[in-house]
Order: sequence, then structure tokens, then C-alpha cells
Amino acid sequence: MEKLYPVLLLVAANIFMCFAWYWHLKIGNDKPIFLVILISWGIAFLEYSIQVPANRMGYRFYTVGQLKVMQEVITMIVFAFFSVIYMKEKLTLDFLFAGLCLVGAVFFMFRHTF
Repeated sequence: MEKLYPVLLLVAANIFMCFAWYWHLKIGNDKPIFLVILISWGIAFLEYSIQVPANRMGYRFYTVGQLKVMQEVITMIVFAFFSVIYMKEKLTLDFLFAGLCLVGAVFFMFRHTF
């Protein structure tokens, strides 16, 4: 169970990351770029406040390579939901194929732990 905490924290951090990077594409186009940057930095601060402890905690159980691949997979999953729910975009086959490539990355990074 303790191994799951870093994963859950990384999911939470990625939700903030998606908003920090992309919120302004939907509702911030009429705002000055300097203000958009400051708001994004504020959101990113919250993301880092979760992500850094998640990686520190996760490093007790996973290698840095495993943490990185885990982060990328979580990023793609969270981003898929973000794209559909917040940005109202459709997922394409290219997104699916990219996800399958990440499955391969997970296999190679974790194959000795199965």
C-alpha cells in the first residue's frame, strides 16, 4: 500500500501540471501574457509542492528511471482526461498509439520486477 502513495501524489501533481501548462489556451487568450505566466507559475508551484515529495517518497521503492516512466504514463492518462473534459477535444488514434509506446516503456523499465 505504501508503494501506491507516490503514484497517487504523482496523479494529483499531474492534474495541476495540465492546468499550469494549458488552462490559458481555453480561457486566458484575452489576458496579458505576463499575467498568464504568473498564474501558471502559481499553479506550477502547487504541482511541484506535490511532485517533489512524491518522487522523494517513491525513490524508496522505485528507481529514478521507473519514476520517470511512471510519470510519463500518468501524464498521458491525466492529459487524456484533461483534453476531453476541460479542453473538449477528441482523442485520436495517434494518442492511442503514443500510449501503446509508453506501455512498451513501462514493460522495459519494470520487467525485472514482475
